[in-house]
Amino acid sequence: MPEAIFELLNKHVKVSRETCERLTLYYDLLVKWQSKVNLVGPDTIADAWKRHFLDSLQLAYFIENRDGIIVDIGTGAGFPGLVLAIAGYDVHLIESDTKKVSFLKEVARITHTNVAIHHNRVENISIDNVSVIVSRACAPLEKLFSYSEKFVSHGTICLFHKGKNYSKDIEDANSHWQFDVAALPSVTDVEGVILKVENLRKRGV
Repeated sequence: MPEAIFELLNKHVKVSRETCERLTLYYDLLVKWQSKVNLVGPDTIADAWKRHFLDSLQLAYFIENRDGIIVDIGTGAGFPGLVLAIAGYDVHLIESDTKKVSFLKEVARITHTNVAIHHNRVENISIDNVSVIVSRACAPLEKLFSYSEKFVSHGTICLFHKGKNYSKDIEDANSHWQFDVAALPSVTDVEGVILKVENLRKRGV
């Protein structure tokens, strides 16, 4: 594990050397599989430690309940959910793509990570007592809310990565949903934010 990687991650989120070593195994598998399976944008591989790993780990700063259940909707190649699982959180990954699920299982096996992987569409999954819902999926906020609603109970928060047009996304979602939201600065993208959503409910309910 390069010392520069350890320093990069710990500049923003405290992680152990053991965790960094396991994340390095994850990175190596990502590079290997990417040549055969389109896991992430090809142009992001060169800067994967910042664009994917640190981008995922920064959510730990906003998760107060260390022992709570985290659900990652449309986890893809495991960002952010599998990274958080390697960091010691209780995470459920939801992914419908067979090849990506195979990749997730291989990373979990190689890194000895205890994580629940659901090979299914989010509409078909039921998980109780969820503390945090995360997603880096490129979907409108309104759609993410429709996916998230079934997992929301008292105290559940959502942490969604969003780009520079997040204000318009919030405005559009306001038509059908009530929620409290805070736009938290991203450490990996000066124009991006982490939207922390609380008290999510449909309008009129």
